[in-house]
Amino acid sequence: MKLLAHAAIFALLVLMPPVPAPARSGPQDSGSASANPGRAPVPMPPYTAAQKTPAAANPPRSQPANQPAATFAVDVKLVSVFVTVLDAAGAPVSNLTQDDFQLSEDGHAEKIAVFGRESQLPLSIVLAIDTSLSTRKDLPLEVQSARRFAHSIMRPVDALAVYEFSEIVNEVTPFTADLKQIDRGIDGLRPGSATAMYDAIYLASGALEGRQGRKVIVIITDGGDTISKVNYQEALRAAQEAEAIVYSIIVVPISSSAGRDTGGEHALIQLSRDTGGKYYYADSLDRLDRAFDQISQELRTQYLLAYYPSRRVADSDFRQIEVKVHDPQQPAAALAVRHRAGYYTSR
Repeated sequence: MKLLAHAAIFALLVLMPPVPAPARSGPQDSGSASANPGRAPVPMPPYTAAQKTPAAANPPRSQPANQPAATFAVDVKLVSVFVTVLDAAGAPVSNLTQDDFQLSEDGHAEKIAVFGRESQLPLSIVLAIDTSLSTRKDLPLEVQSARRFAHSIMRPVDALAVYEFSEIVNEVTPFTADLKQIDRGIDGLRPGSATAMYDAIYLASGALEGRQGRKVIVIITDGGDTISKVNYQEALRAAQEAEAIVYSIIVVPISSSAGRDTGGEHALIQLSRDTGGKYYYADSLDRLDRAFDQISQELRTQYLLAYYPSRRVADSDFRQIEVKVHDPQQPAAALAVRHRAGYYTSR
């Protein structure tokens, strides 16, 4: 009976069609529609530039010495973890079985209830392209490479949305499997001035949150953020709550350029790691194509592990996930394992 129940859960994950998610709440950016006729401005994050972020507006209170630390409960529901395994050469490992994986939450071993090679699950992808002034020179190359990526990855069950971001974030193409519509959106990207990179990740995560299957954000940018209304932590939490995997393609025209935003690059690198994705540097069309090709290969060879948390309470509302792999055909040190860092039990 347990096997039948597990099979039924996995069948639901595979067969449920993508469901459009409502946009994250927040005021519309005033004047954005007139500045971008024919575009669909994405609702802006719920803070204006003059407002403080929640962390700054509400600093944590100190805990009295005689008061016990807070504990957080969690509903016992299935937690899904998408895992990428690479060998020493960086190639995806696609022949592993459930017995090759060990999964733990906050250091406590968990029993894997559902296992599969989930290349059959639908993909929902937000392709977010930086069209700010700092990337204008490279935009034609990005457009060419993005179109090839869309044509290589898309299947009838998948859906891709195109976002452009500069001083605001626009949804150029809503989620669709129509490659002609995707091509028109990519070809119609318009340059802007400033860069709202964290806003783009935050809003893309909101669009993905209610969708089924695998959820992916592919962001192409030089890593600089100059105008976002949310910060790094808010963008990261939004991606983690949506269970979105973030792949960052960092465009670096001149590797030694003194004008590079290395802080923004490092933020993207960490965000990609914490969501189970990866980052790539690209300084040419060839490297752009190579990055997109590697992303396509990984998305076709991921594993799905799902479990029911055995513990109901913890000291934090963020549960840390760790996955280890044992492949008898090669040493453990030769394997690279990527997955999301954890999940929040509260919203």
